Parts: sequence; structure tokens; C-alpha cells
Amino acid sequence: MRQFSLNIHGKLVEFGERPLVAGILNMSPESFHTPEKKGNGVSGLAHTVRQHIREGADILDLGGCSTRPGLPSVSEEEELKRVRQGLEIIRQEAGDRALVSIDTFRSSVARMAVEEFGADIINDISGGLMDSDMLATVASLHVPYILMHMRGNPENMQQLCEYPQGVTGGVLAELAERVADAELAGICDIIIDPGFGFAKTLAQNWELMANLQLLDVLHRPVLVGVSRKSMITKALSIETKDALNASTALHSYALDRGADILRVHDVRAAREAADLYALLNQHNN
Repeated sequence: MRQFSLNIHGKLVEFGERPLVAGILNMSPESFHTPEKKGNGVSGLAHTVRQHIREGADILDLGGCSTRPGLPSVSEEEELKRVRQGLEIIRQEAGDRALVSIDTFRSSVARMAVEEFGADIINDISGGLMDSDMLATVASLHVPYILMHMRGNPENMQQLCEYPQGVTGGVLAELAERVADAELAGICDIIIDPGFGFAKTLAQNWELMANLQLLDVLHRPVLVGVSRKSMITKALSIETKDALNASTALHSYALDRGADILRVHDVRAAREAADLYALLNQHNN
């Protein structure tokens, strides 16, 4: 497992004893996975927050705008409203028992979340490409930044899947470029996410997963988000609601190939997989 540290509001926090689990919190009714209506939106968020904490989430990852392929984004005003409501509930229910990450590509949402609610991490699917102010904003806020690989936007990204040098080489090159831009902007703590399902075909997702360990050349913590995604459901011809077992199997594979953080819908299963991986890793060393 990789040892790394993050500056969390001026305090250097060390990680690496065990992989981290980020529990997904959706304030968007357009989310692709809604196993229980009570789990999404204002009415059910408190329940989900409590469950994620009880099951061992290290990070609560809150999003107010679905980035499902082909789906248009909500307005900035609506996203700000949703995230503000979500953060109020998180602070009520979780306190400081987990780090809070904000899943947004908008710098205004990032600034509001950190300055008004003390959010700890910004998670940007576009790596700063969908808002030219994002990198400078994150640098000024002095928070860690999850930089994901994507091309275009959720509406057109699935038409942008050509990688002349192969998907792994293409993703590595483009991530390296975005990391360099983030560093130039003044961001110190960068976590990379290869962006499974974003501007990648089904076959490309699997090729990228098989080569996940090659991301080590970037010398950054790696977040993997494959929970219940179509790369699983299409490969196995199953529905999203039936994809927990397969998601857990793939999480275990990702951990063995260098993932440091798992972003998941089902915290308990991922926590158990991560803890067992850490136990095995101790014995291997």
C-alpha cells in the first residue's frame, strides 16, 4: 500500500495503513443508482450519512449534479442549493467523523463548500477542464484535489473515445498534463482518478483496469470509482441493483493493482474488502 499525506485544513494527515473508502452521497435525483428512494435527496440523506459512517466510510463524497453519460448538467444555482443542503445535513449527522469531499466541476460550488462548511477535499471529474477557474480556486482554498481523467463533458464524452496510443497510454499522458497544470496553479495535494466510464468504451475500461498499476509512474494516490457502473453490468448482463458482488470483486482487484481509495455506493462491502487487503498486505511484508 502507498504511504501518503494530505494537508487537511493546515494539519498534515498521514494515510496508508489501510485503503480508504469514500461513500457516495447523491443530492441529484438523476443519479444512475438509486436503490432506495430514501437514499437520495434531502429527505433521505441523513439516513445514508449515518449508514456510511456506521459502516466505516473514511470520506463522504457529496455531489449535487449527476455526471451520468449523456445527461445535461443542472444549473449552477441548483447545484449550489443541493450541495449546501447536503452539507448542512452532513455536518449535523457526521460531525468530523469522516472527511468531506465535494464532487463538482464548478469552482463556485467548491469555494462555497470549503468556505461556508469546511469541506476537506474537492473531487473534480473534469480535472479543471470544465471551469477555467477551478485550479486557481482549489489552490487558493488549500485543500486536496481529486483530479479525474475525462474528455469533453458528460453530454458528449462517449463520442471522444479515440486513443491512438491505446487507452492506458492516452490516459496516462493526459493525466500527467493535468497534474502538471494543477501543480503550476499551486495545488500541492493531488489524488488521481483514471475516470472509468468517462470517455471510454467498455473494452477500454477493462484494458485500463488491467493496467491500473501503471498509474504508479505519476507518484500520486489513486482513487478508483467503478461501483455498480456499466462496465460491470454490461459485461455480466446484469442490472445495476444486482452489481454489488461484482463491484466488490473488482474493488479487490483494484486494491491489488495499486488503488488507494475506493469510491463506492456500498460502504460495508468495500470496507471489508479493504480491511482484508490490508491484513494480507501486512503478512506479505
